[in-house]
Amino acid sequence: MSIEPLIMGSVSSGSGPLLSFTCNHLSSSSSLHSSLLHYNSSFDSFSIFKIFPRKKSFRGVFVAMASDLSKPTVLITGAAGRTGQIVYKKLKDRSDQFNGKGLVRTSDSKQTIGGADDVFIGDIRDTDSIAPAIQGIDALIILTSAVPKMKPGSDPAREKPEFIFEDGAYPEQVDWIGQKNQIDVAKAAGVKHIVVVGSMGGTNPNHPLNSLANGNILIGKRKLTSLAIVTILQIWKRKAEQYLADSGIPYTIIRAGGLQDRPGGVRELIVGKDDELLETETRTISRADVAEVCIQALQFEEAQFKAFDLASKPEGAGEPTTDFKALFSKITTRF
Repeated sequence: MSIEPLIMGSVSSGSGPLLSFTCNHLSSSSSLHSSLLHYNSSFDSFSIFKIFPRKKSFRGVFVAMASDLSKPTVLITGAAGRTGQIVYKKLKDRSDQFNGKGLVRTSDSKQTIGGADDVFIGDIRDTDSIAPAIQGIDALIILTSAVPKMKPGSDPAREKPEFIFEDGAYPEQVDWIGQKNQIDVAKAAGVKHIVVVGSMGGTNPNHPLNSLANGNILIGKRKLTSLAIVTILQIWKRKAEQYLADSGIPYTIIRAGGLQDRPGGVRELIVGKDDELLETETRTISRADVAEVCIQALQFEEAQFKAFDLASKPEGAGEPTTDFKALFSKITTRF
């Protein structure tokens, strides 16, 4: 039996995605069937809510609030970090738009962000450990990063402090292998969009981040012994970003400027490429603004397959950014 659908509909805003559709299906037996559908344009999916069979003919308009099944499920890894916590909270505050979940490394970190059942504990260096958190999600926001710690015995009051990375937590293991694992598991799970937050400075071997603990977070230099330093001609963060760009998954790579713990939504945001913004006076950005850009990137096709530097003008200089579609449309660089 062949079916030829005729679909008429409209979308209106409100407390959630409200959709109205009239769907008439004319079958070979000349009976009409009407169905209510929800279309999620960001993730290209339909949800059929109910089917109403009718003899002969019927035409009607059905209105329904989209259910949780129609909202994209978004996982934030590194959810207990300073920026990750903001992203997680923003998603929870927008529960009418997203199903937000988090991935953290320890039970203590889980408690830091409330200890909810939707927060998973896992080690990004182990794919089996993170697979349960990634299964069933629509989008992934990667906020994991190697974090140096001050070397025991360092006295910042007397001398420039030294930093070290814990065993197993060097940039190569976290920023390359850990991110690669997340991308691989996400691809296998059918994730539709990955947002990665990195840092400006990847084109500059003299960037301050590259001298911390000889770890070369951005460039890839690690002290193996007190007598030998091996320079790996790979850029750990950029290597992971390149791997994502080559994966075929729609992506957004955000290379943030210097992160500040200030309120968001009050500055004009600026996008750039190839560390050009580091040569200007606008090379910092609030964590809250970075978090907002992560979430906005999930909602616009203009953000997909894009990589860009991100900073902001000083408060009061320019107009606060509210049109994120226009912001993403300015970006032309894929990597």
